[in-house]
Amino acid sequence: MTTALTRYGATLDDLAPLLAGEPRYRVDQLWRGLYGQLAELDDIAPLPVALRRRLADELPAALSPVTETTSDAGDTVKFLFELGGGALVETVLMLYPDRATVCVSSQAGCAMGCGFCATGQAGFTRHLTTGEIVEQVVRAAQRARAGGRRLSNVVFMGMGEPLANEPAVWGAVERFHDALGLSARHLTISTVGIVPGIRRLTERRLPVTLAVSLHAANDERRSELVPINRRYPLDVLISACADHVAATGRRMSFEWALIDGVNDRPSDARELAGLVRRIRPAAHVNLIPLNPTPGWPTRGTPPAGVRSFRDQLVVLGVNVTVRRNRGTDIDAACGQLAAREVTWQPATL
Repeated sequence: MTTALTRYGATLDDLAPLLAGEPRYRVDQLWRGLYGQLAELDDIAPLPVALRRRLADELPAALSPVTETTSDAGDTVKFLFELGGGALVETVLMLYPDRATVCVSSQAGCAMGCGFCATGQAGFTRHLTTGEIVEQVVRAAQRARAGGRRLSNVVFMGMGEPLANEPAVWGAVERFHDALGLSARHLTISTVGIVPGIRRLTERRLPVTLAVSLHAANDERRSELVPINRRYPLDVLISACADHVAATGRRMSFEWALIDGVNDRPSDARELAGLVRRIRPAAHVNLIPLNPTPGWPTRGTPPAGVRSFRDQLVVLGVNVTVRRNRGTDIDAACGQLAAREVTWQPATL
């Protein structure tokens, strides 16, 4: 992984030496152009043309677009990017009538080994840098703006385990907050349960939203579905989650991929409700019918079973939402990102 400066990896302090000999305000013009205006270097008009050309060489982009696919009448856009060294990552932009959410990757591949997730099936390649994470979001924000939407939310639910790459992820979070102007409540970090990472988040200056991919509410079943549970079992995980909620004042969520006959039984609902009650104020549960992946034979819970499981949780006093799957047909939905190269399909907004 290269440590050279990249366009969105450079900090404000990094830019000053690059612009030595230029008026001091050039640093602010460049920063506002990249983040306030979401402009390409060539389009930052206050900068002299010669300076823009030099900066294009000295601050190269970190991502090379490979393919782009769309679904949901153009409202879901999946980008495939190549990183330095040839690794591939995917980013998903979800467009709504007046806003946009980007699902960002923090690693190329994933080492967590959750068998029902396509990224986990692919294995781990490498961590992303802060600049590579930030650039995904900037590219998505540019696309959203071209369609008349503003970027409102960033969710770290793409490829990789964010808290296994926490320093780079946190550097990106600070950039989204400080440079792009996104509120901490609109930044969500998802984890399969890396407890030391959750505790680091609890001590950070920005109260971001925590989402935990739970999928089972007893240690035996969860260790089968989410192997990291063997290292950080449920009692340890729930304690860290409760401390995070108490410290930040933010409601957290549990993600639950419903697998037919595996974690969608009445006993599963009761166990899940019991865990939720340990978080004060109560956590929210997002139910996600398991999306198909080539390496996992079990199917997701059918729609009637999803509704039944939701209703059981409601009766048990759980705040619950069934998440709408978007981009399933282009492998852009939860658990489907695998960074496979496909035929170029330009997005239309």
